[in-house]
Amino acid sequence: MDTTDAARTRILDAAEELFYATGVQTVGMDAVRTAAGVTLRRLYQLFPSKDDLVAAYLDRRDRRWLAELAEYVDTAAGTPAERVLAVFDWLADWFARPGFRGCAFVNSHGELGATAPGVTAAARRHKEALRDYLDGLAEDAGCPAGTGVRLALLAEGAITLAALAVAPAPATEAREVARLLLARPGAGTGTASVARVGTAGPAPA
Repeated sequence: MDTTDAARTRILDAAEELFYATGVQTVGMDAVRTAAGVTLRRLYQLFPSKDDLVAAYLDRRDRRWLAELAEYVDTAAGTPAERVLAVFDWLADWFARPGFRGCAFVNSHGELGATAPGVTAAARRHKEALRDYLDGLAEDAGCPAGTGVRLALLAEGAITLAALAVAPAPATEAREVARLLLARPGAGTGTASVARVGTAGPAPA
């Protein structure tokens, strides 16, 4: 990793930690500079504006979040239906981590969506990618059309409730509803296939 890549990584690591923990609007570029250990000049060389930094933060988080989820499911043993349920097991693990504050994309859209179309677009892409991923898992499990959308709604509801409750219980409850969906006639009869999203990377904050 060259010095530019190293500086960019430190900046994005600092921005992700600060933005996710306290919100995008409350964090200034100077705070990111200090946390990253770079000069303000270097920060602006790599990210000419805060909007550029926010866009890069969301793009990297999207790839890392989806990759970690897919990696967990890919290594889960069992039937295609059990792979679907593994999504909710992973969510429960995520919810229990220190510093969990819900969905970074929903949080950022809530703060900036009205004035930052790029943030809205990033949030939409992330949610569509999750829905498409769940569609693929549901199809592999032989579920009726539309099951993936319902699973996405369960996952999104669990994330929102867990952010308010600061507890993993919503994932467990959503998993039970997902199990009932998979138990319907015609569901759970597919054959397993590897469904991956993105490239494996470190865990999200």
